[in-house]
Amino acid sequence: MAEHEHIMADGTVICHTHEQNHGHAHSHTQTKAVLNRMARVIGHMESIRRMVEDGRDCSEVLVQISAVNAALQGVAKTILKDHLEHCIVDAVQEGDKEAIEKLNAAIDQFIR
Repeated sequence: MAEHEHIMADGTVICHTHEQNHGHAHSHTQTKAVLNRMARVIGHMESIRRMVEDGRDCSEVLVQISAVNAALQGVAKTILKDHLEHCIVDAVQEGDKEAIEKLNAAIDQFIR
């Protein structure tokens, strides 16, 4: 494993290792934000489940499902940006075509 660091625009230094077998062990800057957003999405999903169990109006349920979809899209954008800033930058610098191919496949799957 090779260890290296990134210096962010705000001066934050992020050190991590990169496994030579194309695995990544990064300290992404947005992990806490993603986990917090996911916790809110999960809570929101539980409340939608209760709405359905309680027989709430279908229109209200659909509006809440739309809100969850938007929140998940926000999480996905955050993860993608973080991935581009860390994993893909490293992959390009190291000539790791596999990581770029995996990102392309993930994007294809995501935007179906």
